[in-house]
Amino acid sequence: MAYKRKIYLINPGFQLKFSFYVCLILFISSVIYPMTIYDIMEKFIDYVTVNSPNLTAELVEKKRNLMVILSLWQIGFTGLVFVICIFFSHKIAGPLYKLVQYLRAVKAGSSKGKLTFRKGDYFQELAEEYNTTIETIQENYRNDFNYLKEVNTYISNLSMVVPEDKRPLINEINKKLEEIQSRYNTI
Repeated sequence: MAYKRKIYLINPGFQLKFSFYVCLILFISSVIYPMTIYDIMEKFIDYVTVNSPNLTAELVEKKRNLMVILSLWQIGFTGLVFVICIFFSHKIAGPLYKLVQYLRAVKAGSSKGKLTFRKGDYFQELAEEYNTTIETIQENYRNDFNYLKEVNTYISNLSMVVPEDKRPLINEINKKLEEIQSRYNTI
């Protein structure tokens, strides 16, 4: 069964700011049509007032009702876009949040295997690229440590033929090589 996250504000700072800016741009750009309708209604009411004054009160009431409806639609639509932006940004913030958690686990030495994101999340290629990069780094470490083992063996053999006064230095080098190997042996 696929993992589904129930918390949609994973990175509230990013998600709320993203949603706010999108809604602000939407609100500003879409306030033009109510203003245009208001202006047309005003000019029409002025025209009707001159030609048919008895209809003016009814048109003023209809204009007011229309502006209330348009305002409510504007608020509702902006709210809907805000919620959609939260869901949309969730598919961006979720993978980044998981990547940060995964990197912290790797840094702490408790790697969790391969990095995966939920189905439908954006940046699936990021997880694939990360996994490929880590595999390459681990393969390079294995190759380097195999070579270090060989070097360690050569130095051990060499320590038998070096003068006695140089042996402590050779032994120190061997210890350091073994320490390095043991530190990264878990990779």
